[in-house]
Parts: sequence; structure tokens; C-alpha cells
Amino acid sequence: MKMVHNFRNDITVDWCPGCGDFGILTALTSALQELNLGPHDVAVISGIGCSGKTPHYVNAAGAHTLHGRAIPVAVGVKLTNPKLKVIVTGGDGDLMSIGAGHLVAEGRRNSGITVLMYDNAVYGLTKGQAAPTLKLGVQTKSLARPNIYDAINPIMLAISTGYSFVARGFSFEIAHLKNIIKQAVMFPGSSFIDILQPCPTYNNINTMDWYKKRVYKLDDDKSWDPVVTENDPKAEEKYNRAIEKSFEWGDRIPIGVFYVNKKIPPFTERLKQYVDNYENVPPAAQDVKSPDGRPIVDPFETFKDKIIV
Repeated sequence: MKMVHNFRNDITVDWCPGCGDFGILTALTSALQELNLGPHDVAVISGIGCSGKTPHYVNAAGAHTLHGRAIPVAVGVKLTNPKLKVIVTGGDGDLMSIGAGHLVAEGRRNSGITVLMYDNAVYGLTKGQAAPTLKLGVQTKSLARPNIYDAINPIMLAISTGYSFVARGFSFEIAHLKNIIKQAVMFPGSSFIDILQPCPTYNNINTMDWYKKRVYKLDDDKSWDPVVTENDPKAEEKYNRAIEKSFEWGDRIPIGVFYVNKKIPPFTERLKQYVDNYENVPPAAQDVKSPDGRPIVDPFETFKDKIIV
């Protein structure tokens, strides 16, 4: 039996009082603990922003990377060691602006990572500029004028680009968010969770109280079935229903699992067709040196057809 591991680091957490990031961190560490994972089973990768600090507070392997580049780093980790549960923690600005190309590419690739997007509609670390999820015409307290750009729909983007598990959580519904994270982490394909995370410092519109009056759980509707299986006669209907539900915003905002596609194998499964013995000896398990410490790969032999003398 594996010993239950405490994933919460006993260090000072450096976020503003009342920040939704505290709820996300609690949900994440509780989920990993309840899944009975150990510190060597998990890698947490982040970009820049308030969310970027998360790996510092999780007692597992991790990397605090560059702005918008958390996903390609996470994919590299996952493909090198597919047995790891690799989790990306990034803000809406980090993932939907400079990192948007990587977000889309990972949906197509479906490598098996979990993307947690901290969605507060502002750039919290750099004084509250409008982020890609802030609605057109909304003016938060740090903006001189109402937002001039339209907003990205994260749920629709994730579904349409190929993520096989797509959900939304709320950082002040910690138990509900924890259960969604558990499902996402254990899902074989890539998962995306849009987490509504009020910023108490710069977003005075989408506050905790504002969300609490509006959010409702999709699974309260017993007819809601987001899971698509092989030869599912309702596959197209479920896809379209999830897209339609992603546009619901205003007096009522749905949280929960929007879409689960079990038909598409993850990239790590597809790689087995091209890489010999990838399942048993992935790159992380391969020897790169002899017992005396010498490299076992001869670069001259490897690149003999490419060397120009």
C-alpha cells in the first residue's frame, strides 16, 4: 500500500488575501492526495503570473517556466515519462494570449496532460490589464476605458481544438473543483479545466459574490451526459450541446464537466506505433551512459551521414 502523501508545501503562500488561487491550490493538493499519488508520480508546470507560483507550493516535481510556454514544457515531460501525471497551471493571459498557439496545438495532439486555467479576466501580476477572457465593454477598476476587445470562450476553444476532457470549476466551490481535478488527472487524454478565479485586487466586476449568485452545477441536471464513447449514436448531439452550453454566461453560469471524448486515443498511445518499446522503455527510462559514466551514444555514428569533412 502506498503511503498517503501530503502535497501541500509548508511555506508561506504569496497571494493577495481573498484570492481564488488559494481555493485552487487546496483543491489541487487535496485531489492529488485523495488519488493516493506520490511526489514522484506528479509534475506541475507553470508559466508566468500569479498562477505561475503554484509549483512552489506543491510538494512534487515541478518547473516555473516562461510566459506562455508551460504547455510545450509539460508535453516534453509527459512524452519523456508518460507514467507521470503532468499538470499545467496557467492564467487566462498566459494560456489564451501569448500561449494560445500552444493551447490549440495541445488539443490536436492530446498528449495526456491536465491544463488548469486560472480565469480571472485580468493580468493580476502586472496591475490588472484586460486579459483575453474579459468581456467586451467591461471596465474593471484598473482600466482607463472599457475593454475594447471581445472575449475568448475557453470552453468552446478547448472542445473544438480536441481536448478530450473539458470542464469548468469555481475556486470557491473547492470540493466540487477537487472532484473535477481528480477526474481530469486520471483521464488518459488531455484535459482542460477553466477555473473561475476572482481577483480581489483588480477585478471589481467578477467578484466572489458575483459568481456565487450565478454559478450552478451541470450535474444537478440528471439528464446531462457529456461522455462520448465509441459508436455513440448521440456523439454529435453531445458535442453540439456542450458547445451551446459554453455560451451560457450572465444570470446563470454553468460549472462542471462539459465534454468527455473517450474515442480518441492519447498521443502517448499513438507513439507506440512509431517508437519501438516506447511503453516499457520511454526516454526517461533509457540509459544514456555506461557504468563508468561514459556516454553510450556515439554522436559520430549517429550523425555519420550528416557530417561534412
